[in-house]
Amino acid sequence: MTGPTTHPSPDEGDETLRLQIMGPLRLWRGKKELDGGPRQQRCLLALLLAREGRPVNTNELVDLIWGADAPASAVNVIHKYVGTLRRLLEPDRRLRTSGTYLLRHGNGYRFAAGQTALDLVMFRRHVTEARSSQARGELDQALDHYLDALRLCHGPAGDALADSAAAAATFASIDGEFFDAVTAAADVAVQVRRPTRMVAPLRLAAQMSQLNEPVQASLVATLAASGHQAEALSVYRAIRMRLADELGIDPGHDLQAAQRRALTQETMPPAGLEAPVPVPARPIPLVRPAQLPPDLPLFVGRDAELSALHHLFNGMRDAGRTSPLVIAMDGMGGVGKSTLAARFAHLVSDDFTDGQLYLDLQGHLGEDESVPAGEALRSLLYALGVPASDVPDTFDARVGMYRSLTASRQVLVLLDNVRDASQVRPLLPNSSASLVLITSRRSLVGLAAFDGAHLLWVDLPALPDARALLERRLAGLPARTPDAGGDARIVDEIIELCGRLPLALAILAARIAARPRLSLATVAAELRNGARRLEAFPGGRGLSDPRTAFSWSYQQLSSGAARLFRLLSVALAPGATAEACVSLSGHRADDTRAELAELAEAALVTEHENGRFTSHPLVKAYAEELFQAEESVTEREAALTRLLQYYLHSSFNAQVALKPNRTPIAPPPALPGVVPARSATYDEAIAWFAGQREELKDAVRLAADAGFGIIPWQLAITMQQYLQWAGYFQDWEDTMRVALRAARKSHDAVGEAHVLRSLAGARHSFDANEESIALLAEALRIFKDQGMSLEEALVHNNYYRLYRAMGRHDLALERSERALSLFRLLNNRRGETVSLLFIGMSRTSLGRLDESDEALREALKLTRENGSSLEEREIRTAMARNLAENGRIEEAAEQLELSVEMSRQASDSPQLFGTLWQLTDMLISAGDVAGAERALQRARAVLEELQDGGTERMRSALAALAERISQRCHGQARSGFAGLLLSDHSESRPS
Repeated sequence: MTGPTTHPSPDEGDETLRLQIMGPLRLWRGKKELDGGPRQQRCLLALLLAREGRPVNTNELVDLIWGADAPASAVNVIHKYVGTLRRLLEPDRRLRTSGTYLLRHGNGYRFAAGQTALDLVMFRRHVTEARSSQARGELDQALDHYLDALRLCHGPAGDALADSAAAAATFASIDGEFFDAVTAAADVAVQVRRPTRMVAPLRLAAQMSQLNEPVQASLVATLAASGHQAEALSVYRAIRMRLADELGIDPGHDLQAAQRRALTQETMPPAGLEAPVPVPARPIPLVRPAQLPPDLPLFVGRDAELSALHHLFNGMRDAGRTSPLVIAMDGMGGVGKSTLAARFAHLVSDDFTDGQLYLDLQGHLGEDESVPAGEALRSLLYALGVPASDVPDTFDARVGMYRSLTASRQVLVLLDNVRDASQVRPLLPNSSASLVLITSRRSLVGLAAFDGAHLLWVDLPALPDARALLERRLAGLPARTPDAGGDARIVDEIIELCGRLPLALAILAARIAARPRLSLATVAAELRNGARRLEAFPGGRGLSDPRTAFSWSYQQLSSGAARLFRLLSVALAPGATAEACVSLSGHRADDTRAELAELAEAALVTEHENGRFTSHPLVKAYAEELFQAEESVTEREAALTRLLQYYLHSSFNAQVALKPNRTPIAPPPALPGVVPARSATYDEAIAWFAGQREELKDAVRLAADAGFGIIPWQLAITMQQYLQWAGYFQDWEDTMRVALRAARKSHDAVGEAHVLRSLAGARHSFDANEESIALLAEALRIFKDQGMSLEEALVHNNYYRLYRAMGRHDLALERSERALSLFRLLNNRRGETVSLLFIGMSRTSLGRLDESDEALREALKLTRENGSSLEEREIRTAMARNLAENGRIEEAAEQLELSVEMSRQASDSPQLFGTLWQLTDMLISAGDVAGAERALQRARAVLEELQDGGTERMRSALAALAERISQRCHGQARSGFAGLLLSDHSESRPS
């Protein structure tokens, strides 16, 4: 076979590259034919030529070349072949450049042939010129252009190179263009009474596709018109027998009509009559496409989403509707958007009598590799019955044809994996009776704003739905259902470790089904290892595992957003505020906020109503993999340090705003880029602590585990005052125990002493007084060794609280007097105030009321001089007790109400509860049962707000009061709750 006859004949020395794909693959440079190399290399080139001008990603190339039998090295083989082909096509190409023809495009390649190098490009240009001439009525010129195009075909495209069904389909589409062109040219040739010019191309087409009825019908009609009636009828008989033998059918309408014309010789217009001007294209047959992907047989749940979709669908009956109903579903990768869309499409498909269209636009692969709107229109037009040869070349013309074909038709269009609104907007049908279902990882706000789309966010399924999903897939497997062996708890743990992600659960279920000996306990153990969690989900060819699904979104991020995504893997479990992320990144606040918005749009993080950003557990595991792989050790440590220092310095600033008695311990200077929160007021500090409590607890643990970034005990101590006042006693103890282990591990004696003093207060909250005394003794020893007099004084006041709760008022008085002496030596007026308060309370318990009043009045005077209302509430509580002892109940109640209001303003819930307890107790003793009941309800409301509903001691004390009221007991009684009445914001509770 010779080279392409319509290429210009090369002159001597001409090095022009020419390529043939419409037939066996052949290559020439000038007059010299080139060797395309091994079979798979030639197949790769043929596929790229067949997709001329359009990118093909490497995964698709692997499928096209090898199908399901691809080797593990397939991608590397493709890269090797590409390099060889570049050298073959352009031997003078500079090293490390892609050259002119074979271009890198995203995660794939694109062949750019130019106007004359590739026969397929020239073929399409000639066909376009033929159609233009035909539309103008210039039929002779149209026939010439058609013949120029048809001469370029030398047999089946990519002849014998297709080893997969996908590759065969790719080459068959080129053959289809040839068949469409040859039948259209035959019609023109008959009209201009020059049918003999079409016999040879038609014979080639008929040989290439022996069951193609339109081609065979054209050959019969053209042979008859050329005067070869006998051959025409012989061809008809042969195709009729072939159809019967191979397909079991009779010839269709076109073939039968061609036979009748051959028999009657009615094949050409009468001589002398002007041939009619044809329409631009043959009438498009009415086709009812049914392209929906199969419904998932194991579908469960999604009742709320399906209900919302049905509600919108029912609104299509509105007589005033003028455009299609467009519903755009968005959510993270693997959440089940496509499955939900397919399920709903099948549920309502019967209402769309003109068919259902489906396209995967591959928007998750990014702009470079997603399906362009023009190519999507081409596919939709094919599905609607438009022959390849009649698809317009220009984008606007395709839009116009698509809208014309869908006008007033009842069509359901499912567009999967949409990139953005611009990709999908041209694909909306021109009919108010049509429905468009869209899935995307991004919220298509533009489509809602300008095209009336309804947005539906597809969230993770609730635990019951996720459990039903897993159980449905495990049903029928021996010993694998949750009821077998009582594994329901393990199943729920697996579901939560997967973050309830449907894709992850489906892969796990398949893995369990494929490995009969794999236990649920083993799967759960694998998932508990956060650093290797994604390894529990095997990927591979034909399987989109979570890591792959997330990578598609990650690869589309800007460099800044990608870096922040990696760094967010160290963010604490409760999430991170935008302010924390600024310090984590170390970049400008505006840049970080823009990057967070980009991550949220890509569904890689979720922004919550409380201002926190969180990641799905598996997404975070993927981010951690990238963090370890792409960030240096120095940057990893710096990022974690910046985050921990943000929490330390922010917590310190909030503690300062709470105005504790002991001046907070200032942390070392922070790294550049750390921008801590600054609480300007008391209320702001309380609100900040309330919002960051979980993060602060985790930060102490993280710092202790990492061994760098911050000193754990310094952060723990800044948190103590809030945890104590808010009643988070268990959090207080847990945090201090973590800090204590870290201090001892690093041989930090001073830090150990600070934590011991705080831990003693936490244990006292649970009535572990003997343990608290031992802890204070060790702290006091260290402080004395270090010469830290202020801390010694604080410890003595801590002893006071313990001894008073134990009823040892003499020892309590002794400790507070020792503290008073030290505070006076240090000229610490606030410490002096608190010590006088404690002295007054001890004297009251010892029956020395006059001496108590003297100490309390002096304490109140110092408080007013210092301008601190925090001590005043404790003093008024103590004064109220003295008043009650003297029978002055109304005055005592007034003092307690003042203390209640001050405690409420200070957000000191334990002190508030203790004061209300004292008020209730006093009113019961005074016989005011109604007033006592009101005070009891107020105390109960405070207790319910505390962690775990308060401590056992607090709950028992409240129950005792309720019992006394119910029995209308008027005797004076004490329930052992006096310890809480002694609490203050500082020294009776270590701070």
